[in-house]
Amino acid sequence: MSDEVNPWELLVLAEHAALEAARFIVERRPADLGVAETKSSPTDVVTEMDTGAEQLIRKAVLERRPDDAFLGEEGGADSGASGVRWVIDPIDGTVNYLYGLPAFAVSIGVEVGGTTVAGVVAAPRMGEVYTAVHGAGAWCNGAPVKVRPATGLGDALVATGFGYRAERRQRQGEIVRALLPQVRDIRRGGSAALDLCAVAAGRLDGYFERGTHAWDCSAGGLIATEAGAVVGGFHGAEAGEPMVIAAPRGTFTALHDALVALGADVPDY
Repeated sequence: MSDEVNPWELLVLAEHAALEAARFIVERRPADLGVAETKSSPTDVVTEMDTGAEQLIRKAVLERRPDDAFLGEEGGADSGASGVRWVIDPIDGTVNYLYGLPAFAVSIGVEVGGTTVAGVVAAPRMGEVYTAVHGAGAWCNGAPVKVRPATGLGDALVATGFGYRAERRQRQGEIVRALLPQVRDIRRGGSAALDLCAVAAGRLDGYFERGTHAWDCSAGGLIATEAGAVVGGFHGAEAGEPMVIAAPRGTFTALHDALVALGADVPDY
């Protein structure tokens, strides 16, 4: 980490930008909110509010840090000269937001030299703001959060998510069907960032999902890690598009091995 960059200052700016965006998407949400375009499939939507919220976040950051880089779900990648990159999902859980469900959030992770050092996940309809600083801990509304104690798979409440392409959803559904008898139960909330925060807060024993992107998990992954979770992929790989698993260490191993036994590590979907 660069000695010239203070992660706490980055967190303050990230939280400021996230809260501005959260107010925007709640207060300015049109009653007749529509779909601006689609991304990977007709069911993978972008609303006009996604685009507006990301522009607002970028503006708030650039006013104070004009040399930083960005990676945003809607705005793509912009290079910078400072070694700091902002990884932005302006509305994680866009379909929930479109339908008026409360499980959506603004997610901002901040990287220095490729390491995520600060993260914010703001869920305005849930009244919660999760934050974390690398090596210092994680919080919800200013109170420390911690994962649940590790548990056996049969006692684990696990969350997952599904991709937008029909072929991927079908394969994910088959895996969930086979996993369901092995766990306490499975939840599907619709926001990867909030699922990771739920692991961090001890509301879930674990979470797994294939097909996430950096902006989905940058902030939430740091928050979960700082709360005591193991966050990774298959066979020692880092968390990424092929798989994100987050859980306390013992639960992580059990969930990882169960998914491997079901063929979830095979790159065929």
